[in-house]
Amino acid sequence: MQRREFLQKAGAIAAFTAKSPSSLSATPSALSKNGTIDAHVHVWTSDTQKYPLAAGFTNEDLWFPSFSAEEVMERGRPAGVNRFNLVQMTWYGLDHSYILDVIARYPGQFTGTGIVPAVTDVSLASPDRMMTELSKGGIYAFRIRGQSTRPKFNDGARWLEHPGYDKMFATGADHNLALSFLMLPSDLPELDRMCTKFPETPVIIDHFCLVGRNMKFIEEEINQLLKMAQHKKVMLKIGAFYAFGQKTPPYLDMLPLIERVVDAFGPERCMWESDAPLQTKNGHTLTAAVAVIDEHADFLSKSDKRKILVTTAENFFFKRQD
Repeated sequence: MQRREFLQKAGAIAAFTAKSPSSLSATPSALSKNGTIDAHVHVWTSDTQKYPLAAGFTNEDLWFPSFSAEEVMERGRPAGVNRFNLVQMTWYGLDHSYILDVIARYPGQFTGTGIVPAVTDVSLASPDRMMTELSKGGIYAFRIRGQSTRPKFNDGARWLEHPGYDKMFATGADHNLALSFLMLPSDLPELDRMCTKFPETPVIIDHFCLVGRNMKFIEEEINQLLKMAQHKKVMLKIGAFYAFGQKTPPYLDMLPLIERVVDAFGPERCMWESDAPLQTKNGHTLTAAVAVIDEHADFLSKSDKRKILVTTAENFFFKRQD
């Protein structure tokens, strides 16, 4: 299942809505005012002259006409969110110009997650060289789709068994660059194998590994995810609450899962994400998403909350130790 199909089925992509109900505009606590980091947002601009879409894409492919860096900053301000990790949009292809320009324009406020191809049937720069080159502009993670969330390659259970992926894992270890996976739990055994082979490579699992999609929390899938905590370089993004469980604020049905993953990975390896812009539309807000951790997760200490909302992402994306 492709990510766009998943979001469409979840009802997340609907008509563009500019404002959300005032009942969700709670005042952020002192903790979140200290500078929450959103570890996963998507931005793009309507200026397709300066930042053209990749060949084959049109404006009809865009979720919304635009969701600029300036808009995500505006949406983050009421929630105390002031730093962001920008995840490259598919319709820009391998051209990272927009997020690179944003990172340069607002020093200290943005970092990036890019896309480089490990498998291709044409001659492109080696993925390891592409990773190190993009990292010079503030892109410190690189997204990989799991076998279940990408086009079918008929590559079997060992879908990461390719020289290009070996190069990416090795470069991640050598340069402290993360591989960020959009995947389903069924993909985890292969990632487990690669993390065993490359134990020093930083790995990020996006969106709870899509556990809880379609409003179903399956115990076997949760256990598969928790098992990945044995790899000390694996981090987990906690968020995209609009897409899981009840799909409405205050998302309290997510708390048992959050407690289990934080207990397994530790708060120092969990980072909060919104997956904006979808967390800012149709009654969803960044304030409501921050509140899940900041206000409703009573099982977390103040120190734990700060690690999830700030420190984990800060240490990897903003306090670089290459």
